[in-house]
Amino acid sequence: MQAFVKDEMGARFIEVPQFDLGACYDDSKCFTPLLFVLTPGADPMSALFALAEEKGFGGKKLHAISLGQGQGDIAYAAINEAQDKGTWVCLQNCHLCISWMPTLERLCEELSPDRISESFRLWLTSEPSPHFPAFILQNGIKMTIEPPKGVRANLIGSYTKVVTEEFIEGIERSGEFKKLLFGLCFFHALVRERRKYGPLGWNMKYVFSGTDLKISMDQLRIFFENLESDADVPYAALRYLTGECNYGGRVTDDKDRRCLANMLTDFYDVIIQPDEYRFSPSGTYYAPPEGPLGSYAEYVNSLPYTEGPELFGLHDNANITCALGETNLLLNTVLSLQPRSGGGGGMSWDDQLAEVSADIEGRLPPAYDIELALIQFPVRYDEAMNTVLTQELQRFNNLTDLIKGMLKEVQRAIKGLVVMSGELETMGNSMVTGKVPGAWAKAAYPSRKPLGSWVLDLIARLKFLQDWFDALVPPNIFWISGFYFIQAFITGTLQNYARKRKLPIDSVVFDFKAMPSTADFATKPEDGAFCDGIFMEGCKWDEESMLLQESDPKVLYTDAPTFWFVPTAAEERAEFPHYLCPIYRTAERRGVLATTGHSSNFVINLTIPSDRPQNHWIKRGVAGLLSLSY
Repeated sequence: MQAFVKDEMGARFIEVPQFDLGACYDDSKCFTPLLFVLTPGADPMSALFALAEEKGFGGKKLHAISLGQGQGDIAYAAINEAQDKGTWVCLQNCHLCISWMPTLERLCEELSPDRISESFRLWLTSEPSPHFPAFILQNGIKMTIEPPKGVRANLIGSYTKVVTEEFIEGIERSGEFKKLLFGLCFFHALVRERRKYGPLGWNMKYVFSGTDLKISMDQLRIFFENLESDADVPYAALRYLTGECNYGGRVTDDKDRRCLANMLTDFYDVIIQPDEYRFSPSGTYYAPPEGPLGSYAEYVNSLPYTEGPELFGLHDNANITCALGETNLLLNTVLSLQPRSGGGGGMSWDDQLAEVSADIEGRLPPAYDIELALIQFPVRYDEAMNTVLTQELQRFNNLTDLIKGMLKEVQRAIKGLVVMSGELETMGNSMVTGKVPGAWAKAAYPSRKPLGSWVLDLIARLKFLQDWFDALVPPNIFWISGFYFIQAFITGTLQNYARKRKLPIDSVVFDFKAMPSTADFATKPEDGAFCDGIFMEGCKWDEESMLLQESDPKVLYTDAPTFWFVPTAAEERAEFPHYLCPIYRTAERRGVLATTGHSSNFVINLTIPSDRPQNHWIKRGVAGLLSLSY
């Protein structure tokens, strides 16, 4: 698309213009508020402070106030004082002070060139908010700083707004300094752009701002200013400050922190110093040889407008993942606008809902007999799986009882026997558009499947437990994806081993053995458990070499082998070349931060044999999933 627009209309129509705050100031008057509409990652204050210095309004002539509780009176007094003295006032984060917005609107309505100094300016910053005064929106100058899209655009922003001649001058070892400075700017561009690949890029959506880059640049300069001519560059200290403090301070997921630290070693280490070093296999991206500031800007402008996944260390399949995410977002928006009344010969909303609800209700099996389960699977010291099973049966009973009750109620509402409540209407809207109702999802295990696949998956889980119930003994191979609460199964497996060996359970860990498909699964292992039902994303498992390998083109997910979860004492854990692969419950990977320090979506780390270094798979975003999104 970008190539087409460039060829037909010119390159300027696909290049994001650099923000010119000076031009906005020139268009303003003393009675015209200037409003920054905040976007993720944007930092207008640094540009405002720079403009204030340029126009002679630095220091005390610019009064910046961050609005919040108790700040309304201070802001009121500051505006009145600035009107008389002809200074500037900046009210930050107006969306956080909703109760004071009517007062701000009245102050702006009363601004008149006859009563205030000509040099007075009122600057405002706010996120989009329905409570922001309409008068200011209609009469003020509105500005927004959209984060640049693409590595090239990010680098152009860094080398036109952040890196200056004054900043790079006066460094004795300028060659090494400029290489690391470019590497830092490149790293900043990558961590911002990596989020477009969704969970393959980052588990959580982080907003890395220009402030992170500026602080890291200042620290780099301070180190070089105090560095002796024959001393070694403290790369480890620089990486720690940048990766763990400045950028890492925003990262809440430990797997994202691991990825960020591995990415930083490609740009913030001694390996960047040789001119022949390249950032990616294509050879297009590298740190230019030492030269004036203009030579770096010239190189950046020569870069491609779009970059491939290989620059981020991702497989080419990541482009498909990115496109699927954008498509799903578009289709979900279209579905949300679907009318409730049928047109032409189509079914009405009521008819569709009645058909879907009756179909689901007819598929669900009867509830488990918990009393019988407690008799057949009593609490035993030597078999924790009995407790795991009975707890799972109760959880699924609670879920199916909720679903059946709501389905019966919505069918009665369609017939007019009861009132269609807001909860039932919301549930019906979800079902008609193929989504899992929120009340069901809240009561169920994590899943991102659409309604049809979700029901089939639920029935498969119920059958897995029913087969276990009927056999009166645990299965030889556990379908680990079928558990409602997987941690109970994992803990139960460790408990059985610890009690059998008379060891403290906190001293027992898992070894993981990938089993060939020809292995004998007719009998259970003496210790631990065989587990299947894991999918691999970002790689594939090779049955011949019994190692992780690159994904096949256009194949996003593959089946992982059956793993033997082998309990062992921590000091006896086997050592072999491996990738420490995180396992997540869903493809979203994102969850809330649990008391364990991990995401609530996280299950366990598997050690999977690999002949490649760990950082290769880390940058690939490789992970195991217990449930796909379809």
